[in-house]
This record gives sequence, C-alpha cells and structure tokens, in this order.
Amino acid sequence: MNVPKVSVTARGVALEALVAVEQGARANVVVPQLLDRSGLDGRDRHLVTELVYGTTRMRRACDWLSNRYVKGTLDDQVRSAIRLGVYQLVWTRIPAHAAVDATVGEVSGPGRSVANAVLRRCASSVAKSQPAWPDPATELSYPDWIVERLSKDLGPVDARAALEVMNQPATATARPDGYIQDPASQMVAAYVSELVGPGAAVLDACAAPGGKSTALAAAGARLVVAADLSPARAHVVALNAERLAASAVVTAVADGTVPPWRPKSFDAVLVDAPCSGLGVLRRRPDARWRVKPSDVERLAGIQRRLLRASMDLVRPGGVLAYSVCTLTSTETAAVDNWLARDAAGFEPLPPPGSPWRPAGRGAILLPQAEGTDGMFMLALRAPR
Repeated sequence: MNVPKVSVTARGVALEALVAVEQGARANVVVPQLLDRSGLDGRDRHLVTELVYGTTRMRRACDWLSNRYVKGTLDDQVRSAIRLGVYQLVWTRIPAHAAVDATVGEVSGPGRSVANAVLRRCASSVAKSQPAWPDPATELSYPDWIVERLSKDLGPVDARAALEVMNQPATATARPDGYIQDPASQMVAAYVSELVGPGAAVLDACAAPGGKSTALAAAGARLVVAADLSPARAHVVALNAERLAASAVVTAVADGTVPPWRPKSFDAVLVDAPCSGLGVLRRRPDARWRVKPSDVERLAGIQRRLLRASMDLVRPGGVLAYSVCTLTSTETAAVDNWLARDAAGFEPLPPPGSPWRPAGRGAILLPQAEGTDGMFMLALRAPR
C-alpha cells in the first residue's frame, strides 16, 4: 500500500493513518512510516500515536456514539475523522473545541461540513451526560465474540479486567541490553533459561522478531537456533541478534511443522507459537477487528502441529516449552490437554509463580496482574 503524503499537523497525520488502517494497513506499520516523513516534534509524534492507537481501539464505541447523528454513507476520510474527534471528546483531556475544530480542519471537500455537524452534536451530548452504553462489548469496544469468548474462558470478572487493561496504551520496557520487550515475554525467556541452565543448545522454533532468542543467548545458552518460516522475518531476527551482539544466535528459515534438524538435537525447544493474539491487543490496536472466531481453532491446529514436530527434537531429559500470547482456552488449556494425551512420557515441570496463576499444568499471566501482555506458558520434561 502506498503511504499518502503526510500533513504537517498531528491530527492531519493521525487522520491519514486512520484512513490507511481503515483500508487495510496495520497501525504499527503505517504510523512509523508517516511519522518518519512528518517532521513533527516529539510531543506531536506522541500525540499522533496516542490518537491513532486509541481511536482504533475504541472504534466501535466511537461509531455507536456518532451513528445516531449520521445520515447516509460516509467515505473513509469522513468516517475516520468522526471517530478521531469522538475519541478525543470522550477518552482524552483535550478541550472539546480543540478536538472538534482541529479535527474538522483536516477534512477535505464537502465531507468537512458533515464531520463538523456530527462532531458538534457529539460534543454537546457528551457534555450533558455520560454515555449509556447498550452492552459491555460496545462500551469496551471489542467485537461481541471476543467479549463472549474471554468471559466464558476466564470468567466475566477476569475477562472484563483484561479487556479494560488492553484498552490502555502499552508501555515500552527496555531490557538491560536496550532491547524493547514486554515483561511477559521477558518472563517466558527467563523461565526457559532457568529450566535448561547455562550452556544449553536451544531451538526457538517461531523466533521472529528475536526477542526471546536473544534473551536466551544473554542468559547463557551456548547456541540458540532462531528459526522462522518467513525469510523476511528471519532476517529481522538476524539484524536484532547482530545489533545486540548475540553471537550465540544462529538464524534459520525453516517450517517448524516439518523441521530439518535431526531428532534429539536440542536441550530445549521453545514453541512460541502463532496464535490469535488476544493477550496483546493493547499494542496491536487493529488486531481486534481483524481476528475472526474461526482463526482460534485454525491456529490451535498449527500449534499442535508445531508441538508434535518439536517433540522429536528434544534430547532425553530436555525441555519442551510452549507459550502463546493469547487467553483463549482453545489455545491454552485445550492444547495442554492434547499434550497430556499425545506427548507420551513428557512430564510437566513446575510452572512460573506469581504474578502468573496456575492454568492446567502450566500458568497464565493476565494483563491486569502486572500491566503486561497476556500470556500462557507450559514446560514439559522429555522422557529420559
């Protein structure tokens, strides 16, 4: 997708990004592209990120608040501008006049008058009273199925708390080596490193972008084979390993479901598997609108194939570790149940402790526990 020429204001850049997202771009890709060409200062760059990510997260709620004042069909720019204005009115401290005027000023053509009329009516409504949301999914701005699924799998109280936390901006956490990585992912790498000890040969079967691979190397692994199916993503791993001087990391392009390595080649295999990503929605704001219910079962099938192939690669007494950044029972407890039946002789290892909580034979980290990504972790000892 061609990135359009950017405007010179924060709201102009934000609006262009939101239009691109509406047309299929990913926020975490298009926002840096537009910012790099914008010439905006640090304060305005931060504002752009907040407005794009926040508006994208709260899209459903914004539409519910504004649709009562909309007549006819809106083009992508006008729809995105109305969402951007409503987000500022309800979820930021930006004064109403600035939220409306500055946003409307970025709309071109006859749609400007439409955006102006809708946003002024929204501003008047918001000033009078708090929204009377029709249901939790609209209030929290998620698809119905995500709220229903997590409420069933986690319980309604924990599900709502997780969804609320994932509506907050993600914080940037730097490791001692300077690599930015969510604490939940750092905990996964630390847990696996503790299980295998220094000097281990480890396969990171789904390694991109390389955060866990480089953390395993920094913790003392003598060899970390960082594999990924995508050549482009494997290249990203290689660049990160080079930048961090992680000489123990060797990258490979490989399909983890049909691995090219000899059986029993590794002291540990980490399967940080592709998943629905319902534990990282705060840092992937548009993912909630892309992921479909059918993706959960499809991805669980991939997870099982990856684990089945990885079992043979673990040496006797070695470790098979499984992690996913999601919270559905299909990709966590159900995969654990499958392993209990199909991974004959593999014994569960003690799961990580607090702030993780026990989940089957593994552990789950809910976003509200420490303000991190949501994650599931399970480790098994191979037969000796």
